[in-house]
Amino acid sequence: MNHSQDEPFAERHRGRGAGIRPENRFESLQVIQDYEHLAAEGEDPASLNTEYYEDASKSVVSENNSPDIPFRYSLNPYRGCIHGCSYCYARPTHEYLGLDAGLDFESRIIIKRNAPDLFRDWLNRRNYQCEPVMLSGVTDCYQPIERKLKLTRQLLEIALEARQPIRIITKNALITRDIDILHEMAVQQLILPVISLASIDANLARTMEPRTSTPQARLRAIRALSTAGIPTGILVAPIIPGLTDSGIPDTLKAARDAGATFAARNMLRLPLSVEPIFLDWLHHHFPLQEERVLSRLRQVRGGKLNSVAFGERMSGTGIIGNQINQAFELFRKQLGYLETFPSLNCASFSPPTSSTGQQRLF
Repeated sequence: MNHSQDEPFAERHRGRGAGIRPENRFESLQVIQDYEHLAAEGEDPASLNTEYYEDASKSVVSENNSPDIPFRYSLNPYRGCIHGCSYCYARPTHEYLGLDAGLDFESRIIIKRNAPDLFRDWLNRRNYQCEPVMLSGVTDCYQPIERKLKLTRQLLEIALEARQPIRIITKNALITRDIDILHEMAVQQLILPVISLASIDANLARTMEPRTSTPQARLRAIRALSTAGIPTGILVAPIIPGLTDSGIPDTLKAARDAGATFAARNMLRLPLSVEPIFLDWLHHHFPLQEERVLSRLRQVRGGKLNSVAFGERMSGTGIIGNQINQAFELFRKQLGYLETFPSLNCASFSPPTSSTGQQRLF
């Protein structure tokens, strides 16, 4: 296959979502792998090992003021995500680290091992006014390495100690490991977990999200959380026009049958380097649907493939966008989902013990 000077070389690795390494917009030097050399040296160019790096960040909570994002504070113990979703809007954040948004994002994971101490100290700020914090607002806090490191569990323990309300969004059934803590938080109205589920088609999901829990496992997680008395919601995202939108009714029904009580949706977004990664993925995996998907995507994005405009970037516009949104709302109401997300309790907050072990006197 011939490539132009500006076109990324395709790299197909087993179990990976991205098939290219887009140029880092902050780096002038670009590295291209020589696969003929790797083969000559006896290395398998189809394999790509996951590497983990320590992060010495002095903060673990980020703040946003976007009017269409329903939270102000985001708590993220990991950067990058092994789940490998080709469409992930967080991919460009890896470029700030000098890495690429493609295969680096899902194979070079940054660990904030000091996240619990940083969170304790953040909650101990004297001017802090309690409001819900989103755990995993950027990359998934329950990706597989969490099974070993338990950073997310430690963060939940701190939140419970401080009676700090938390929202969680994940597509990994590992969340059920922490049902004991989540149940205690639910009793005090301190937790709202949301399971992200783009489709209940197992084959489609495996292609879209190669290293996360299957849709069936996520539905079992919803059932387990709901049975434990933990109000659980579903995020139907991303909705890919021409590929996943027809499955919205079945996805909503399956989640409702499993016990989900509230639901939201997001349209596919393709910011910055996410666009070439998704387009390469679509062409490689769904060549017959490619033209249809791109045509419909442009119809919900005003003739473009992406929109950054507040108020429409999450939901889309136009005839197709309105039809998708109206269908979602129709089935959401028919299935008996709540009209709004349950509220969380901010009134009981009390600063936790700081990372030094000291408690606040007043």
